[in-house]
Amino acid sequence: MKFAAEHTFTAPPAAVAAVLCDPDFHRTLDLPDLSRPEIVEHTVDGNSRALKLRYEFVGHIDGWAKRIIGGRKLTWLQELRLDVGTMGGTLTFAAESDPKRLNGEATVELTAVADAQTRRTIEGELHVRVPLVGGKAEGRIVPGLVRRLGVEAEAAAAVLAARD
Repeated sequence: MKFAAEHTFTAPPAAVAAVLCDPDFHRTLDLPDLSRPEIVEHTVDGNSRALKLRYEFVGHIDGWAKRIIGGRKLTWLQELRLDVGTMGGTLTFAAESDPKRLNGEATVELTAVADAQTRRTIEGELHVRVPLVGGKAEGRIVPGLVRRLGVEAEAAAAVLAARD
């Protein structure tokens, strides 16, 4: 299922990228239905930034989803890769226990707009590859994913405002 999100920040792209790629920002970020993340990897190599996080879903899980995951915790890995030279990159995520069944990828672009503002555009697809219920699951997961991206954007905007 396709998804998209757009957020505007009152800061230049480099400042927005610095916050979004900062593991300390994510360590203190409270997202709906998720544990705070474990930082799995954080790398800076020239213009390349990579931040890999492990989340656990702690919200309500539908009965059919509980049957699919069994007694396991629902955890997934999320990775943001960003080139601060082009201000473009990818956001990927996958269930840790079965990445082929639940995964997604999106493009991320930070674009300078008027008055030292930045527009973050995220466009991607989420896949739940489970016969008979995959489409229904995608329809339930995508709104929460988009909502969490919005919460992340609000928190990043607050951090950026406090730095001014």
